[in-house]
Amino acid sequence: MDKRKEEPETLFNTISEVKTKIRPAWRDKKKKQSAPVFKPYTQHQTMMLPPSLEELIPESHMVRTVNKTIDGMNIDPLIATYKGGGSSSYNPLMLLKVLVYAYLSKNYASRKIAKALREDVNYMWISGMQRPDFRTVNIFRSSRLKGVVDQVFGSMVEFCITNKYIKLENYFVDGTKMEANARKTSYVWSKNTERYKEATQKKIKELLEHIEEVNRQEDAEYGGSDLEELGNDSTITSEKLKEQIEKLNTIISHSKPKEQAMKELQTKQIPKLERYEEQERLLGGRNSYSKTDTDATFFRMKNDQLLPAYNVMIGTENQFILNYSIHQKASESDQFIGHISKLTTTLGLLPGSVVGDAGYGSEENYSFLEEQGLGNYLKYNTYHREKTKKHCDNRYHKDKFQYDEERDTYLCPEGRELIFNRIGKQITDNGYQQETKIYECIDCGGCPVASQCKKGVGNRTISVNPQLERYRAQARANLASDYGIALRKKRGVDVESVFGDIKMNQGYRKFRLRGKEKVNIEFGLLSLAHNMKKIALTIH
Repeated sequence: MDKRKEEPETLFNTISEVKTKIRPAWRDKKKKQSAPVFKPYTQHQTMMLPPSLEELIPESHMVRTVNKTIDGMNIDPLIATYKGGGSSSYNPLMLLKVLVYAYLSKNYASRKIAKALREDVNYMWISGMQRPDFRTVNIFRSSRLKGVVDQVFGSMVEFCITNKYIKLENYFVDGTKMEANARKTSYVWSKNTERYKEATQKKIKELLEHIEEVNRQEDAEYGGSDLEELGNDSTITSEKLKEQIEKLNTIISHSKPKEQAMKELQTKQIPKLERYEEQERLLGGRNSYSKTDTDATFFRMKNDQLLPAYNVMIGTENQFILNYSIHQKASESDQFIGHISKLTTTLGLLPGSVVGDAGYGSEENYSFLEEQGLGNYLKYNTYHREKTKKHCDNRYHKDKFQYDEERDTYLCPEGRELIFNRIGKQITDNGYQQETKIYECIDCGGCPVASQCKKGVGNRTISVNPQLERYRAQARANLASDYGIALRKKRGVDVESVFGDIKMNQGYRKFRLRGKEKVNIEFGLLSLAHNMKKIALTIH
């Protein structure tokens, strides 16, 4: 046999022998490795000294801040809502702590709060191991806190002032729209209500005229005159209409045409008129409301959607919320005085200065600040426009007209005189009266720049509000000072950051409860939670 043919087989046998010898040694080495070691795990072991919940809460945890802060607040107005005697109730101090900590933890649903009280060690600790169900939590939030949440929040602000978290020197005010808990298509528009009501009143007049035409027996009752509801100056209401129908029923004889007309009045037209009257009552001067939440108004939001919402206004200092108010109108200028007045009611104090954007600079608000002795740092609607090149280059703006105080006249850039013509008066929604002096040019005929100076035919006129101009000059000087510039820069960071924290970090963009009073409770809890977080961050 050829030896070269035997070599591969000899080599193979040799390798196999090597593998056979190596494998047992490797297995023996693996067996010699140590077994894994685990910590003792005994579920049902009984402890002689069970651990305290206090030991499980870190010293720097926010739940401790909530507990300590609320312990230092005055909640007597809340305790006063409970009557004496009867069965025992959960301590309102405990329930308030639980709710504030829940809102701080982005836990807004009563069922989830009740679940956390059974499962979360932080909730167990702050509640003292008590477990109120979701109904108790919800009733406390929506009923017990109604009417007293503002006072409780005022006590929180006093706590912040006492402990020097805020100084109440500068008050930064701003507003935002927050969506209501209502359907997007549940709108009722004031213009539609007005139009439908007028159509219903017209139909009712036609039916009454028909009844009068068919039956003249009421002449003895009315002395030959028309029915009271048919006068040109008469406004038909459901209450007057019911009285009129009772009179008609006593004097008309039974006939099919009259019975049909009376049936339509009683079963169709009167209910429609009552419905439109109720809609007018709910509107209360607003342009719309939601059928789901009748206190909510439809606003144009920043995403250009038309949604039921509330206008929330807050005042801050060092990003602490000092005051909040809920409004049903989109405009903020006419809500400003009510907002500041709420601060006076809940806190009994006023800040040194008020800083706001152009939405607040009205004569009424400036006058209020002057009466209260507050620093005026409110912009007006033309504040930024006055600094533009277009405004500065406009020679024919009324600001460029020269005023002669002795003669009470103005002189236009072309040297023509404008004399006093009349006084225009305007009353705001809050009852504040504004007076505007109107001046008219003696003769604009033949003026070479008339087309640039005025619009339309007739002489050039200008409207001047001396009181408003004085307030604006004061605000302009304050805002242009070094201190005013610093406040303007700080305003956006101070107050707008709070809205950003609530909407983005806390994830709260839409109210859960319905009705203005309950929405006020919700935002009160949000404000309490926000200030608690600021205190915790300041401490740690």
